[in-house]
Amino acid sequence: QVQLVESGGGSVQAGGSLRLSCAASGRNFVINAMGWYRQAPGKQRELVASASNGGRTDYADSVKGRFTISRDNAKNTVDLQMSSLKPEDTAVYYCNAEIVDTAWGTWSDRWGQGTQVTVSS
Repeated sequence: QVQLVESGGGSVQAGGSLRLSCAASGRNFVINAMGWYRQAPGKQRELVASASNGGRTDYADSVKGRFTISRDNAKNTVDLQMSSLKPEDTAVYYCNAEIVDTAWGTWSDRWGQGTQVTVSS
């Protein structure tokens, strides 16, 4: 069973920076896309940024130019550097990975436990 463990997050004032990290662990797996989602109270979960195993990155329009996603395929990790944070970035952030089980040839979606990011004005 592949697990995603997140770290980082916390509270910061508007204009500040935070870094989120996520590491995947387990046996007999490879990862396709990895990314970060967020969910604010009363809102649906939304994609923040994603990184393919080929190096392609995508960002939500609301974070372009402020957030940077980086991935280490050898370590099965993905980071999200968040700068120029705004109060509207406040949410629970979730790491996501598309996992291929190389033993069974099956595909699954894995989520981290979530980490709170709070930006005060």
